[in-house]
Amino acid sequence: MATKTKNDLVIVESPAKAKTITKYLGPGYEVKASMGHVRDLPKSKIGVDVEKDFSVDYQPIKGKEDIISDLKKTAKKSERVFLATDPDREGEAISWHLKELLDLPADRTYRVTFNEITKKVVNEAIAAPRQLDMDLVDAQQARRVLDRVVGYQISPFLWKKIRRGLSAGRVQSVATRLVCEREEEIRAFQAEEYWSLDAALERIKPNVGQFTAQFYGREKKQELHNEDEVKAVMAAVEKGTFSVTEVKRQDRMRNPSPPFTTSTLQQEASRKLGMAPRRTMAIAQQLYEGVDITGEGTVGLITYMRTDSLRLSDEAVADARTFILGRYGKEYYPGKPRVYKAREGAQDAHEAIRPSNVNLVPEDIKKDLTGEQFRLYKLIWSRFLACQMSSAVYDSVTIEAMSSDYRFRANHTALKFSGYTAVYVEGKDEEDEEFQSPLPDLKEGEALKLNGLTPKQHFTQPPARYTEASLIKALEEKGIGRPSTYAPTISTIESREYVVKEGKYLRTTPLGETVNMVMKDKFPDIVDYDFTAQMEENLDQVEQGKENWKDLMKDFYGGFSKELAAAEADAGERIKVPDEVSEEICPLCGRHLVFKSGRFGRFLACPGWPECSHTQPIVEQMPGKCPKCGGRLLKRTGTSKKNGRQYTYYACEHASGREESRTCDFMTFDVPMADNCPGCGHTMFKLSGRGAKKPFCINPDCANFTPEDKRGYYKKKEEGADGEKKAGKKTAAKKTGTKKAAVKKAGAKKGEK
Repeated sequence: MATKTKNDLVIVESPAKAKTITKYLGPGYEVKASMGHVRDLPKSKIGVDVEKDFSVDYQPIKGKEDIISDLKKTAKKSERVFLATDPDREGEAISWHLKELLDLPADRTYRVTFNEITKKVVNEAIAAPRQLDMDLVDAQQARRVLDRVVGYQISPFLWKKIRRGLSAGRVQSVATRLVCEREEEIRAFQAEEYWSLDAALERIKPNVGQFTAQFYGREKKQELHNEDEVKAVMAAVEKGTFSVTEVKRQDRMRNPSPPFTTSTLQQEASRKLGMAPRRTMAIAQQLYEGVDITGEGTVGLITYMRTDSLRLSDEAVADARTFILGRYGKEYYPGKPRVYKAREGAQDAHEAIRPSNVNLVPEDIKKDLTGEQFRLYKLIWSRFLACQMSSAVYDSVTIEAMSSDYRFRANHTALKFSGYTAVYVEGKDEEDEEFQSPLPDLKEGEALKLNGLTPKQHFTQPPARYTEASLIKALEEKGIGRPSTYAPTISTIESREYVVKEGKYLRTTPLGETVNMVMKDKFPDIVDYDFTAQMEENLDQVEQGKENWKDLMKDFYGGFSKELAAAEADAGERIKVPDEVSEEICPLCGRHLVFKSGRFGRFLACPGWPECSHTQPIVEQMPGKCPKCGGRLLKRTGTSKKNGRQYTYYACEHASGREESRTCDFMTFDVPMADNCPGCGHTMFKLSGRGAKKPFCINPDCANFTPEDKRGYYKKKEEGADGEKKAGKKTAAKKTGTKKAAVKKAGAKKGEK
């Protein structure tokens, strides 16, 4: 019997992926990692000759000589070479570069892709390889060359016009424009007055069941624009009598959200987990490539995470059905699989993001995952399972009461059947739902007693700044970028300090606004939403083999080169970026501090340099006011002298600076809230940490005051009679001890940054 003398070589991008696939393929295969791209355009020059039909100067990446040499040697002694990079344009291009650089013969080089890294899928792919898809390669080349030409030819212009170190790009410049225009909307916003009117109503017999109804109008909905209009309504309804004119009760169905795409995963991880898009993709890559699971070995936990498809395999849907019926019961399954339709223009090359095996329940494998891996896997697992479950059913009640022809309405919605919400509820960018009290069981025609009217003045609010999640959503809706571009785009505009992140919101800087102004003036096509979206569609045409990538580049470069030449000819004077002024006052000379950037990020500095050289870290203003003096509350960091660890605390603005200038000593580890106590009007606080925490009042003179032992703090372990510490919650006492030690030592002057 003949024995096999040569192994087959499988090349992937990462060691983690190589480890997982090695386990599934077994003997006869050698799996090696290329560590991503092995050749690319040079960093020192543009690397594209626009005069010679866009010929490209690809070069081996510096530092990868040993990897390339090892791959060449292994490939020469291998019977077959399988290029198993990621299943997208970028992965196809990496495989093509490997084939070209390693000089792999076409007759024994094959392309394989894995939508999920499981034993079944890996072996099926190896058994049915294909040739390289040059349309995919050309689409990636077109994007790479396009971005290189734009970046390397506009950036030097920005250096001359504004300052060195700036960059421009097709997608990043449009993303910056979006954030800038939202800031312009906020500045231009004119608040408009409006009023609400609440009626406290109660049934007459029996004298119970008070509820609140909101003013609606007459036949049609009516807005109350000023106090005079409110007073007119109040005078009319106080003279009349209230009665129930309509009681509407109905079941409302709420359907589950579709499974994750790259965009929605990044948005939801940002909302629910506080993960930046780049971090989300890095953790998702780990879950896709494989994690060591006790009793299972290395397992790829999710399908490929760069996709805009909502398609699910029949096998995955069948597994979800079996799991739902077994764990939750038949009422939680809708009777047939749910099918979701992707948005127009979405690529359908891959499935939606889902767990590779729905039976790997997050809690069962939690001990094998890092904290971030567990949270992200649970998010993906829950969303997938929920998308195949029954709708949630809500009992919705609307009561309409009338007095003097004015209508008031009260609504209440209560969960009747949990359905998919037993597993997953989608997050929101703005949590604006108010608590609703249950409504009494009233009948039409029933008389009501008016206990009081509460008018409230309001003003319309400007549009909210973008969060990372809402910016990704806006880019996707406008057709700008593709799944693989969202995370690096946002990371780039933040690292360039065109925008800064304050809390969860993105705000433009003077630098970002200056760059955006120049781009709109000199390169209007590059920052035009429709032009950029059309370019994405053209790249898709290249991927589908309907357009030649060099023809696409020629069409683009004709107009772009004219814009560039006109910009160079009319460069004008250098633009000085104005300082970004803060509300912080220099403790030495009294000037307003300005934002500066250094090796370690942004900081505050006195504009009076060199006469005044004061600098300090950036502090974040919190909602609410100091309960002692009414000053601003600031988020600060300190360092424990005991172990060198950093901690966060909150202090009054007057509790910092030089000792002789301090007029307040308030500080706390509890987080200030935007809500005020309804009893005393003081700022309320909540415990720090993730998850929903109940706000509490810290004013001892208030009826709503919550003593420290009722706020939910972890308690220190107590010593028993034998001198040993009693068992308590793991790590809880340790954390409390560290915080209390920090409180004693830090004050407002020790360890403060």
